[in-house]
Amino acid sequence: MQLQELIEQAWADRALLKAAETQQAVREVVSLLDQGKLRVAEPAGDDWKVNEWVKKAVILYFPIQQMEVIEVGPFEFHDKIALKKNYQELGVRVVPHAIARHGSFVNKGVIMMPSYVNIGAYVDEGTMVDTWATVGSCAQVGRNVHLSGGVGLGGVLEPVQAAPVIIEDNVFVGSRCIVVEGVRVGREAVLGANVVLTASSKIIDVTGPAPVEYKGYVPPRSVVIPGTIPKQFAAGEYQVPCALIIGKRKESTDKKTSLNDALRENNVSV
Repeated sequence: MQLQELIEQAWADRALLKAAETQQAVREVVSLLDQGKLRVAEPAGDDWKVNEWVKKAVILYFPIQQMEVIEVGPFEFHDKIALKKNYQELGVRVVPHAIARHGSFVNKGVIMMPSYVNIGAYVDEGTMVDTWATVGSCAQVGRNVHLSGGVGLGGVLEPVQAAPVIIEDNVFVGSRCIVVEGVRVGREAVLGANVVLTASSKIIDVTGPAPVEYKGYVPPRSVVIPGTIPKQFAAGEYQVPCALIIGKRKESTDKKTSLNDALRENNVSV
């Protein structure tokens, strides 16, 4: 509560960032994020709660940090935020050139192929962050998730009330998928390759006699592929992107093997 109070005061009056006590509070919040003891967003029953004050601390972290040179072997960086360390102690496998910034949490059993995890992000146990996948600032990724090659999870810092991207437990995200603007993907869902989900994307369940439309949310166990729908413009009618829910993962199938099986059963590419 004391940390939160100091952060809220500094958010209202940026002059307080000059005080040592305030700077210490901001750095403490970022350190707690790095350890997974604080989260930008956390489960609250069947929904999620955004901790706005924690996001404020991340934003306030940038102006109090100084630019410095970071050298990693022959590579040189020039930034305000240090890189994560002690992966062996954390129980995380990190393949060159995977990078996670200080202030992100990567739980034990995570595998990071050459990829990027930004400050404020949370990547839970057993998740695979595949080659050139990016986990944006404050994005929340659950347990045993597979982020395939080239997946982009958007980051969000401002506005502070905006929800981050949330990928719940046991989700499979296919190659080159893009999930941004606070979209939430429910547990055990499967996104086929090249699915693009934004806050305004239409997500249409076509498995029943009539379409059911969602926005910003993929229901649990859904199998999703890219699609198009017609839209009228001044120049005529054209097809615009959408996402189609074409089935459900079978609960009788083992979670790990069903990731690919769910796609094959519905003739969806990985």
